[in-house]
Amino acid sequence: MGPVTRIRREVLTLPAAELGPDNPLPPLRPLDDGGTPHALDAVGDHRVDDRDRDTMPRAMARRLDHAPPRSLLPVPVRDGYERNRAPRRLDALVIENDRLRATVLPGLGGRVVSLLHLPTGRELLYRNPVFQPANFALNGAWFSGGIEWNIGTTGHTTLACAPLHAARVPAPDGGDMLRLWEWEPLRDLPFQVDLWLPDGSDFLHVGVRVRNPHERPVPTYWWSNTAVPEGRRVLAPAEQAWHFGYERRLRRVPVPVHDGIDRSHPLNSPCAADYFYEVPDGRRRWIAALDADGHGLVQTSTDVLHGRKLFVWGSGPGGRRWQEWLTEPGTGGYCEIQAGLAGTQLEHVRLDAESEVSWTEAYGPLDTAPDGPWPQAVRAAEERLETLLPRARVEAAHRAWLPHADAEPGEILATGSGWGALEVLCRGWKLPGTPFPGTTLGEAQAPWLELLRTGSLPEPRGAWPPGRTLVAPHWRDMLETAPATPHTEYRLGIAQWHAGDRAQAVRSWERGLRPVPSMWPLLRCLAVADQESGHHERAAERYVEAFDDLCRQRPDDGEAGTAAMAALGRETLEALLAVRRTATARAVWERLLPAVRSRGRFRLLEAELLLAEGRLADARAVFDAGFEVADLREGADTIGRLWSRLTDEPLPARHDFRMHPGTP
Repeated sequence: MGPVTRIRREVLTLPAAELGPDNPLPPLRPLDDGGTPHALDAVGDHRVDDRDRDTMPRAMARRLDHAPPRSLLPVPVRDGYERNRAPRRLDALVIENDRLRATVLPGLGGRVVSLLHLPTGRELLYRNPVFQPANFALNGAWFSGGIEWNIGTTGHTTLACAPLHAARVPAPDGGDMLRLWEWEPLRDLPFQVDLWLPDGSDFLHVGVRVRNPHERPVPTYWWSNTAVPEGRRVLAPAEQAWHFGYERRLRRVPVPVHDGIDRSHPLNSPCAADYFYEVPDGRRRWIAALDADGHGLVQTSTDVLHGRKLFVWGSGPGGRRWQEWLTEPGTGGYCEIQAGLAGTQLEHVRLDAESEVSWTEAYGPLDTAPDGPWPQAVRAAEERLETLLPRARVEAAHRAWLPHADAEPGEILATGSGWGALEVLCRGWKLPGTPFPGTTLGEAQAPWLELLRTGSLPEPRGAWPPGRTLVAPHWRDMLETAPATPHTEYRLGIAQWHAGDRAQAVRSWERGLRPVPSMWPLLRCLAVADQESGHHERAAERYVEAFDDLCRQRPDDGEAGTAAMAALGRETLEALLAVRRTATARAVWERLLPAVRSRGRFRLLEAELLLAEGRLADARAVFDAGFEVADLREGADTIGRLWSRLTDEPLPARHDFRMHPGTP
């Protein structure tokens, strides 16, 4: 008999929130609404206390400082979602043999949302019963559960809720393999994830390749992130780990017990934290999560995927609230077991010019006694893993897969973005195995295609701000030589800002301030520049001028108008409240669309405005009426700080998202 692996399309129907429109304002500042250690979601949040650097190995310290990203550009912020869920159909791809069934969502980052062991009927992952975006990805929208592929920089990938290309390709054993691929926008790198199930195997095999087609080295980041039910014991071949918490201290601690608590049981930890296991050189790379009966999941890989990590939410009220927020009350919590290229998620590794890095992972069931002293439990799990899937077999699977990594896709199963096609067309690259055909170019790429072909940018058709601005050096060079229209000056300023040339960016935006149908995008950029340079009063004036310009265009209550009004209105209100201009802030509030004012984020802003006006009872009434800030940032203590200014009463449980007991 030949291979029996099957790949088929399926539709999942889940209670799901709509993603909504992207934020139309370019992210000139990092997302930073509060610190977080869990994947360090906000760019800039992965700061480490200087006191800890002397305790680190030199190689770790070097990778810690290696080329941190300047911003989220060119990626837009995804904050248009709310928390109203309704049954929705999600396109899925299923790959299965007679032992395992993996369900993948190609339209949502290629997430493996289910890994079902067919002989026992056991779900090996934490499977979220809903789709609820939350503000955890580098650029906002993210959802919990399953296995995700994080590339780019420290945090949940910007592609967490984005479509990937998917196709059927030949597997090493002659059967079928599911290939996922895309263009990672922060580092401008193509990557692929190949999933296959050897005949009769209990392990999903995953081959990953990241390529650097540039003529320069590029800092690289990868962490495969697996959610599992948190009522497990997590085992890994380590006696020490680097602990990172919300106090930003990176410290080496013993495993599994430190401060008198056995941290291998996620629910034992009082607070959310990361544990980056220090796996000794030469030791097999693996991590497992087992329930009280000894059943669970193990992940292993070839040695290139070096790091292993446990993330726990902790038993505190904030961690419990976040768990409910990401799914539904009563559905159970989760922890995460992860594997990455570096020892910690605070590091980037160097990928040389015109080179690639690849490895093979395997995910499958593990049955072994989880209890007892740590060394014995780890040794028993490792021996059981070696029986089920010998280390040599994983290495052989990787060698067998490599020749197939360049195999051209056959049947196309899903389509990603057109950004890869634009880059390939611009640079003339050949990327066997991961084609980015010109047929994927769309409206978002159209102005850049014209710039590439004619040397000039087309004028935007409407009054709304243009979409994504590309900021890589080759696009910045083209913008600098293009005719200096206001639209081009706007784009050029964004690219210069990203490159760190803020003075020149300001000059470009100021040159663009001519009589044009829509000046508010330029004014908003100048307002951000004023804030970053400490000129907060002038920034507030710029914001008011920008908001007036937007309102003069009378945006309707459609998706584009609402997104623009919400994004600019929020920043304007925050700028005015920062300089205590409450009367002007009230005038801005009254001009917001009703659909905007009713959102949870703006209800919170309303409470802050009322408090600034001295109307404490009215501000308290906003809390009493209830609201939900859909895009509340992980680790943010915004709600708690405002509540503490209103009353000495304990923060209501529904608003308690505090991840550390020291926060208000």
